Amino acid sequence: MLINYIHKAMHKATYELLEDGTFYAEIPECLGVWANSTTLEDCRQELQNSLEGWIILGLRLGHTLPILDDIDINIHQEAA
Repeated sequence: MLINYIHKAMHKATYELLEDGTFYAEIPECLGVWANSTTLEDCRQELQNSLEGWIILGLRLGHTLPILDDIDINIHQEAA
């Protein structure tokens, strides 16, 4: 499920070629996940690394992560 979530998020990424010749990418649904690099492929890889760290930290801190195309990786605790 986690791999599917990462794939869905990466498909939602937007990329932009900046005036300085570098590439900028972000995933709008995942606030704070962005990357900037000199090549498109490096930018994509940096974006995925950023996403993975964001997911791990978010889950560890108990944040509610966005549900992407019905993929919910949030930890749901049962009511006592």
